[in-house]
Amino acid sequence: MKNNWLLLLAVLLFGTSMAQEHDAEVNYRNEIGLNLSDLINGSLQIRYERSFGDHWAASLGLGLKSEEGLIRFSGLRTSRLTTNDLTYSGFKIIPEVRYYIKKTRQYRMDGFYFGAYLKHTNYSSEINGVFIDDDGTPLDIQFDGRLKLTSLGLMVGYKWAINKRLALDFLIAGPGTGYHDYSIRNVQDLPESFYDNLNETLSEYAIFDFMDSDFRFSTTEERARFRLLSFRYGITLSYAF
Repeated sequence: MKNNWLLLLAVLLFGTSMAQEHDAEVNYRNEIGLNLSDLINGSLQIRYERSFGDHWAASLGLGLKSEEGLIRFSGLRTSRLTTNDLTYSGFKIIPEVRYYIKKTRQYRMDGFYFGAYLKHTNYSSEINGVFIDDDGTPLDIQFDGRLKLTSLGLMVGYKWAINKRLALDFLIAGPGTGYHDYSIRNVQDLPESFYDNLNETLSEYAIFDFMDSDFRFSTTEERARFRLLSFRYGITLSYAF
């Protein structure tokens, strides 16, 4: 009889231990996140991440950029040529593949990770201003610009689990190669003196060393393509479910 009670007690203790272990285990496979660092630049980026096993995960990010934000480029300011500050808006899509080295709790997607990403950005911008012609006549300037950027790269980061559902994802480094495709279209025709003055002004900017700055177009579209190194970083607040 005594042995039976001991056996029953052992079964109850074992069952309680298993139940507590099961309750403590967090096995969420999905996450949705908000990129906090992108908010500073007027961009709303949402990311969905899905776990596939103990280490592998894949994610897809979608970002929408408004013309607001801290990052903007000053317009041209010369005695004859004045333009507005350059702002831009558009969207970006970022698929990723991640490998989590070792989880820091009973959770599938946290701790140090490394992976690879593809980032495609499509932005548009308007450039408006005034040009003073040789005879002193002010002429309106209106250009439509578009930037397409596709980047491929690797990344390393750390996801810190705040609690069972919330985590902060620190993308520490994301070096890669970016393929730039710029296009700009003149909405209305301008005299030759404008392009002479424009080329002289643009020659002072190092970025245009990558482009053919001999802008001799009217209503046609001018394009420039080149490749540069790219880099990603950021902080994302995520929620597991």
